[in-house]
Amino acid sequence: MRIALDAMGGDFGPEVTVGGAAAFAKASGATVLLVGDPDHIEPLVLQHDTANLKVVPASQIISMDDHPVQAVRRKPNASLVVAAKLVKQGEADAFVSAGNTGAVMAAAFLHMGRIPGIDRPAIVSPVPVITGEAILLDVGANVDCRPQHLLQFAGMGHAYMQKVRGISEPTIGLLNIGTEISKGNELTTRTYQLLENSELNFIGNVEGREVFSGRTNVIICDGFVGNVVLKVAEGLAGLMLGFLWKELVSDQATNPGGLPAKKVFQQLKRTLDYTEYGGAPLLGVDGVAIICHGSSDTLAICNALNVAEDAVRAGLRDSIADTAMKLGGEGL
Repeated sequence: MRIALDAMGGDFGPEVTVGGAAAFAKASGATVLLVGDPDHIEPLVLQHDTANLKVVPASQIISMDDHPVQAVRRKPNASLVVAAKLVKQGEADAFVSAGNTGAVMAAAFLHMGRIPGIDRPAIVSPVPVITGEAILLDVGANVDCRPQHLLQFAGMGHAYMQKVRGISEPTIGLLNIGTEISKGNELTTRTYQLLENSELNFIGNVEGREVFSGRTNVIICDGFVGNVVLKVAEGLAGLMLGFLWKELVSDQATNPGGLPAKKVFQQLKRTLDYTEYGGAPLLGVDGVAIICHGSSDTLAICNALNVAEDAVRAGLRDSIADTAMKLGGEGL
């Protein structure tokens, strides 16, 4: 297996991406194609004892401040664009980047194309729950959606949880302001009808307070709502961790219960830490594309590559295509 990694992407560039790629390659045995400036990347590759890192030259970089679509079109030799092209050309099985999120989406959509039956790609994010597994989508790719788009998101989420996470019959919930069928705006009420009439395991509306309850495996919403939920959750997690550290852990020298509290704190931090989850899959593009947080460290890059490998091995692309056709395909 070959995974194309935008080695120049993210806040820390090759110093982090190469390290994460090396850790992944040693554990996996897969080959990572490091796309970017060879003069910067090759000396870092020599620091790692693995033959599974290959450098693919790319002379341009898309910065976080660049306009996503314009940059992808004006910089055809940018590292993240070249990485996306490698998948389209069959030279890589997946594409991973911690670069400009909008540009990563644009490059994947423009150069990899979309899966037949899918109108718009969606970003999926894991949701921490006490028991079971849950994902939320879309979390930012589409701020304006139609009901058929949310139906497609549900189908893609179903395929992801079934194939990649091994849940045979994942449940689907529609994020709404109430559980009653009549609640919500025109988008949610019409989407509810489509989901109810589909073959998906739809359980109804899910309120905001239930997002982290584990009530359902797949939570569907438009990208505007999903991104707000994600950012609020990140802020709340930071507040909660800060409060627990202050009240339970920082005074452990004088608190006999401090050591057990510290262990609980560390476990909670791992549960809420985005680096543990790696990257967010961009579902719906014709291939596997993983978007990483801009501030990803080596652990996050390594885990994002693991996510990409799992998606490829599980046949996620074909599963999404099959599900899309069952939901009505291009005729939605």
